This record gives sequence, structure tokens and C-alpha cells, in this order.
Amino acid sequence: MRFFFSLLDFHSVVHIQKRTLVNVKLKWVKDPALDSIVSRDVFLKATCTIVSLIGSQPSSSLPVYGITRHRGQLGLPMDLKISTFLRRYPNLFEEFYRPDSKGTPVPCYKLTSEASQVYNQEMQFVYEDCYVDILNRLQKLLMLTKERLLPVQTIDQLRWELGLPYDYLDKFVGKNADLFSTVELPDGRLGLKLLSWDDSLAVSALQSKTASNRGDNNGELAFPVVFTRGFGLKKKCMEWLNEWQTLPYTSPYVDASHLDPRTDVSEKRIVGVFHELLHLTVLRRIERKNVSNLRKALSLPQKFTKVFERHPGVFYISKKGDTQTVVLREGYDHGRLIEKQYLADIWDKYAMMMRRGFSDRSKGLYKKERNQVKDELRELTMMSKYRHECESETEENILSDYESDENCRKY
Repeated sequence: MRFFFSLLDFHSVVHIQKRTLVNVKLKWVKDPALDSIVSRDVFLKATCTIVSLIGSQPSSSLPVYGITRHRGQLGLPMDLKISTFLRRYPNLFEEFYRPDSKGTPVPCYKLTSEASQVYNQEMQFVYEDCYVDILNRLQKLLMLTKERLLPVQTIDQLRWELGLPYDYLDKFVGKNADLFSTVELPDGRLGLKLLSWDDSLAVSALQSKTASNRGDNNGELAFPVVFTRGFGLKKKCMEWLNEWQTLPYTSPYVDASHLDPRTDVSEKRIVGVFHELLHLTVLRRIERKNVSNLRKALSLPQKFTKVFERHPGVFYISKKGDTQTVVLREGYDHGRLIEKQYLADIWDKYAMMMRRGFSDRSKGLYKKERNQVKDELRELTMMSKYRHECESETEENILSDYESDENCRKY
């Protein structure tokens, strides 16, 4: 009898696998409300990352070259200098100069008192109020992968979106040795491996929401779909979408190696993976380029990001800034984040400070402070020049004394 049911299941799977990937092309339609949100926060990631970077230092300050080392995590245009970016927001970052080992003045930055207050609030959220939630978020990210393993470099690219602090390796990984382990990958990079699987966390956001509404979390789950006003979905596409929604839902936390990547069922699983990944983010959005390194780890086929274009009712691709940002449509209502997480309010404070600081600087309200920094730079430059002249004069005196000794020995 057990074999009989297995055989039925087998034929069911074979029948499903025959549903090939339907060649449907849906047009991209601009969503002004979502574009406005992405455009407004185009430099927010860089600001929050630098604030976290400076705040985590024992001296609570960093020279500009110390920040430049982390440029890859900032998402800033390559033609924009770090110092130029920081000077835009004098109410967040205070500039001062310190001589390096050779006496050359180097621009350094620390947080203003106002920024420090917000940063301290953020750290209270991260390390006290929401520690368990962030810990679970990191666990679920690794649980999405086939080997429960990701390069630390890949996690770093997603760090801000996931709400992980700059020092998460010390404060979350290092203090939970029963959950995580750092390993050396075959290519020599550092990897982070999950040691303990938690069944209670292996429930996707779609399953959880469906279970609360319907009393179960199995079966043919449909994704919430929201189209931009005026999208005008053709009848053929609507019929395909309705049929696609009725296909079996494969949890992103289970092995899907039996699925044929050329089928709509497999595509629905891929949509489910990114639907869950976006639910793990604080703002329900992520830069498209930062998911490209997840293909092998998530067992995805080539050109897997095409699902973003094929399902514009689930995802929206904003082309604002110098990148493409994938937004989870159901997370927003007319450009407003529906479920605000703990860090979203803190980041809103940084965003408001950025707008105010940039505006005040443009009005010349920080001209006095800027002139003081310039005076400090001139003073340090003169001291450095004087030091070099003294060293040069000392070397000449030593050489002169040496030559005098030589001359004395001649006579």
C-alpha cells in the first residue's frame, strides 16, 4: 500500500514537470511612488553604513582612508569622493585633521552629538530590544542556502538591507558558537556556516500569512499581486498568471533539486525564494546586483533574476540611481512601507538629518565650521612643512659635521 501511494505521488510529480515554462513577456511600467522612495534614499545606505563603521571604532572616529576601504559596501558612484560625500552632511559627520606617521594632515571624521544620539538608539535596538529577531534573520538567510553556508563577503553585501550591524561577526556570530561557525572556503575566502537547523524558523512569510488567514500553510499558495496603475495586463497574460498562481508552492526552505528548471513550477519556487529574501530585509527591497552572487548557494538556474521582469505584480524594478533596486510590491502602499521594522524608524531619522544637513550646508549655515576646519588644515600643513625643514636642516648639519671630521683627518 505504501508503494502504491508513492507511485501516485511519482506520477503526480511527472505530470507537474511537464508544465513547461510559458514564454510570457510582461512590460515594465514605471511606478512613480516606489521610484520616489528609492530615489529619496539613494544615499541612505552609505550614510547608515558609515555611521555604523565610525561608531564601532574604539576612538569613535576614522581617517578617510579607513572609510574608503569599505567603499564596496557603500554603493556610492565611483566618481564621488568619500570626503565630498561626508561634507554634504555636516550635522552627521564632523571633520577634523590629524597628522599621519609622516606628519601629513589627513582628514578624519567622527559623529556629531546629534548623530551619536541616534546611533546609540540604533545600538539599543540591535543589541537589546531586537537581538533575537536579528539573530533569527541571519539564521533564516543561511537556511535558504543548499549547504547552509555563505561567503562572508556575500553577507556583507546584504548586511545593511538585513539590518545586521557592522560588527555582526563579533556580536552575533562570535557569541553564538552553537549556531554559527566560520570556515575557510575552497577559494580561500571566509565563509559563515549554520550549525543548527531550527524547524520553527523554516516557515516562509507567505506560509505564515496564509496559515493565519486560512488555518494551514500547505497547498497551492498564491503570491499577493499588485500592478502599477494603468498597467493594462493582456487577457492571455492574465490567464497564464491565474493558472501559474494555482501551481504547487515549494517552500524556499526545502530541497527543490527534483524540480525541472524549465518549468513554471520551478519558476514559482524561485519567486518564492526571493519573496522570502525580500521579507528578511528591513525595507522590503534590495539591490539587484547584490543577489547575483547567490545563484549557486540558493541552487538557482542561470539568468534566475529574469523572474523580476516576468512577475512585475510581485516585484518592481526601480532604475533610480546608478543601480537597479528590486522592491517587494506588497510591502508598500502608495509608496509607504506597510510593516515598519525596528530599524526603519531609526533610518528615517538619518534620512531626515541628511536632507536637513544638505539643505543647511547649501544655505551656508555651516560656513563658520568649515572655515575652522580649513584653518586647522593650514596650521597642520605649516607644522608639517616646518618639521620637514627642521629634519632636512638636521640632516645637513650631520652631513656637515661628518665632512668636518673628514677634513680634520686629512690634516
